Amino acid sequence: MHKVLVVGSINMDLVSTAKRIPAVGETVLGDSFSTIPGGKGANQAIAAARAGASVTMAGKVGSDSFGAGLLQSLAADGVGVQHIGTDPTQPTGIAIIQVSEKGENTITVVPGANSRLLPSDLHAAFSQFSTGDVLLLQLEIPLETVVEACSLAKSRGMVIILNPAPAMPLPNELLRQIDFLIPNEKECQWIGKAENLETAMENIGHNYGGCMIVTLGNQGVRLVDHDRVITIPAHLVEAVDTVAAGDAFVGVFAACLAKEMPILDAMEHANAAAAISVTRKGAQPSLPYAAEISQFLDTSNTKKD
Repeated sequence: MHKVLVVGSINMDLVSTAKRIPAVGETVLGDSFSTIPGGKGANQAIAAARAGASVTMAGKVGSDSFGAGLLQSLAADGVGVQHIGTDPTQPTGIAIIQVSEKGENTITVVPGANSRLLPSDLHAAFSQFSTGDVLLLQLEIPLETVVEACSLAKSRGMVIILNPAPAMPLPNELLRQIDFLIPNEKECQWIGKAENLETAMENIGHNYGGCMIVTLGNQGVRLVDHDRVITIPAHLVEAVDTVAAGDAFVGVFAACLAKEMPILDAMEHANAAAAISVTRKGAQPSLPYAAEISQFLDTSNTKKD
């Protein structure tokens, strides 16, 4: 089995709930508060580890209690943390999340140490990886670091997955190095500069020769691979929290590729992981284990096209 290297963000989510979100200048009494490990990179690393992959993460935290707690959380799920650095000048990244009783939310993300993950920080991590291993990236770290990670991975024959979130303009030279581009529908429309999904996918395809997998929420997931377009339906589940569905999909897909699973089978497992995650509250607490995914696939129904 091959290994997975995740290069990405590590945050602490600070979540408060109240009957409603305050207006500008207003104070309201809240109902609850919790600190929950997060960051797209860390979420996807844990999703891949729980799915049975050997996972190492490269990232950066601050020299504070949040950073120490996040390192412990990753290690507890079997993620290698030896290449996560500590920046003494920046705090650990945080997301301040306010949630109303109607489920509305506002989110303020302060990248902190994530913004200090530099290209030069990556070289030691890549020395442990080789042909067939998987690199998993997102866009919550500096773009120049993402570009460097791709270059290092290509030189070692690694398989490269990019989850382009948050969406931003991507250089064509970066796109051409990606083996699997996995946006959600809105990210695909933004990157492809079109409101129509099919047009957006076609626009991206002009500059991208790899395999694109678009996650479509309760409409399933679509594979676009050269002349092949395949849609896998969503599973019929009662959703209570969709916050980690995308991270569950991407992380488990990376784990399945590391196990040398065929692409469509990897998509099926990732699709099931996303479905399980939306039936549970929270981001990392909702991410399933390999045995849960297998059991779910044995018993679940899917929507019809």
